[in-house]
Amino acid sequence: MVETNELTQTRRPSGLQLGFMVFVVLAILTAAEFFFALFLKVWLLLALMAFLKAGLVLYYYMHIPRLFQPDQDENRASYSYKLTTNRLGLWFFMLSDFFIFGGLLVSRFNLLALTRPDLNQFMGVIITSVLLISSFFANRAEVSMEHGDRKQAILSLSITILLGVAFLATVLFVEWRIAPFGPADGAQGAVFYSMTGFHAFHVLTGIIFLSLVVRNLARQRYSAEKHWGLEAAVVYWHFIDLVWIFFYPALYLIGTLPH
Repeated sequence: MVETNELTQTRRPSGLQLGFMVFVVLAILTAAEFFFALFLKVWLLLALMAFLKAGLVLYYYMHIPRLFQPDQDENRASYSYKLTTNRLGLWFFMLSDFFIFGGLLVSRFNLLALTRPDLNQFMGVIITSVLLISSFFANRAEVSMEHGDRKQAILSLSITILLGVAFLATVLFVEWRIAPFGPADGAQGAVFYSMTGFHAFHVLTGIIFLSLVVRNLARQRYSAEKHWGLEAAVVYWHFIDLVWIFFYPALYLIGTLPH
């Protein structure tokens, strides 16, 4: 037991530090996107940076390498076997959902080409930063639970939920109100409200999902060895962030304003 605790204490900082390093890189790339859009206006560069950010989120925050790990137990009733199948099920669900988001993204470029909606770019980077910070705390909650720190997991997930509420409220009650067009005002209105509305709905479902996990954490239903519910909720939250990684430049950065 002593050796296990010592190993936990040795490993824990590396997991948290790696999560922070990934967050810093994502923040730098987001800031670079914003300034490149203001001064360079090279849409291919913006697209490349979005793919770099998405790769980081997929590999580290969403743990895509875990899908390729061999089954550790052939017993269908075992936790490890169910964990493998549950992960696959979650990813198939997210993949099917991504086709809808992908369709919205294709519609944006099909309808608007290389023009963009007349939106406040500073507001765009603010709400993007809020969602990015929420993903950092979501990852921190998962890493903490992996090492048995229930209190830190509850705290980090609670911060994630508050940031998610802030993102949702800002989009619905600020961004939608200050937009110089409505849902029925041409292609840009249809594109903007469809993309942000569908994404906002997923943010709402993510907040509900995370809230249920916090309740289960408080009732001590997860452990360092068994916490699939928490992992699933966090991966789903990162999926929401992943979608916004592409929606943000598509709506706020790429293209010129319509004349």
